[in-house]
Amino acid sequence: MNAVAELAVIKQHLIDPEICIRCNTCEATCPVQAITHDDNNYVVDAAKCNLCMACISPCPTGSIDNWRTMPLVRAYTTEEQLTWEELPAELPPEELEGFAEADADVTPAPAPAAAPAVVADAGSGQEVFNSSAFGATLPPWSAAHAFVNLYGPKANQKTVTATVVGNVRVTEVGKTAGSDYDTHHIVLDFGAMPFPVLEGQSVGVVPPGTDAKGRTHHARQYSIASPRNGERPGYNNLSLTIKRVLEDYQGKPVRGVASNFMCDLKVGDKVEVIGPFGTSFLMPNHPRSNIVMICTGTGSAPMRAMTEWRRRLRASGKFEGGKLMLFFGARTQEELPYFGPLQSLPKDFIDINFAFSRTPGQPKRYVQDVMRERAADLAALLQDPNTCFYVCGLKSMEEGVVLALRDVAQGAGLQWDTLGDTLKREGRLHLETY
Repeated sequence: MNAVAELAVIKQHLIDPEICIRCNTCEATCPVQAITHDDNNYVVDAAKCNLCMACISPCPTGSIDNWRTMPLVRAYTTEEQLTWEELPAELPPEELEGFAEADADVTPAPAPAAAPAVVADAGSGQEVFNSSAFGATLPPWSAAHAFVNLYGPKANQKTVTATVVGNVRVTEVGKTAGSDYDTHHIVLDFGAMPFPVLEGQSVGVVPPGTDAKGRTHHARQYSIASPRNGERPGYNNLSLTIKRVLEDYQGKPVRGVASNFMCDLKVGDKVEVIGPFGTSFLMPNHPRSNIVMICTGTGSAPMRAMTEWRRRLRASGKFEGGKLMLFFGARTQEELPYFGPLQSLPKDFIDINFAFSRTPGQPKRYVQDVMRERAADLAALLQDPNTCFYVCGLKSMEEGVVLALRDVAQGAGLQWDTLGDTLKREGRLHLETY
């Protein structure tokens, strides 16, 4: 390191571990892979971060928007950050003396205008498609205003206590669906405490007790499955769709702290909640808008909220909306939440397409396969400026879905790079995967 760099002062980008709800949005968004995590914290590598700000807007809590003025040679390492329970204080001015003089002589790394659509794989060096580059961070222009961070986890903030008023299993009990695919629809009532929400927002649930290190459990984030006027219209309540977690992504047995707590709740039990979160994954409100929803498993929660709000508006006779189209994937029919209620929705109200990847005796079908089968309809919707697309589910589905949209567009003679940029810029393609 040269002498000028040794004297350099930087604005180090840090993540507040007290506010962070570990949703992985920042790591998925970062175009330079500067953000990583372990079981404790999400952290930023000062050697990689180029201050491009791509991660700031998508963060649902604001935990990502934290900075410390630091001498470059004393920048906090990722190893240090992984141990934090709270952010360190700013260094006193006297500890910066002798460093600031060289600040103007140090040229920061250039910040890209946007994450590239094609990136190099760190392992092979080969170019791979970057689906997250097309995800919007702005809501549709006609979305309602969202309230966020009314209740938070810090010591000087308060959680809000909700009462369980409903807990129903929404996956069938079948030969291939046991307790490991036990998904529940849980209704929480907030009484007189204000908790305004919109379709597409989420909340954090704080499980009771402490972790192995004796610390209060971090909040877990869940998408809201009910419309803005409540699961029960006219009441201050909302619903969540929660799958009981009994194994990790590697298939190893693990009992999810929050999911098992929530799935086992009884009517009358109390739950500590923070939030609401989210300002971009919001539905359009103008009457000509079309909504295309693509989801797997519990990623159906925000899609249920949007569908139910449209259904209620239609029933009231006050709204004549555009087209609703749903692509819903699961391993089997028994593992798909809300399968029964979906069958009762009128065909002229919503166009439903299922994809099952593990039905005995049947070929594997994923949502992107069904999307390609409906290419003609999707191509027309892609060209309609009143159409918004929403993708929610496991991270592994995201690339396949965006590639399917690209293929549909190109098959219709459209330039995907131009169209994809337009969808992002106008808040019309939203990706919420985990």
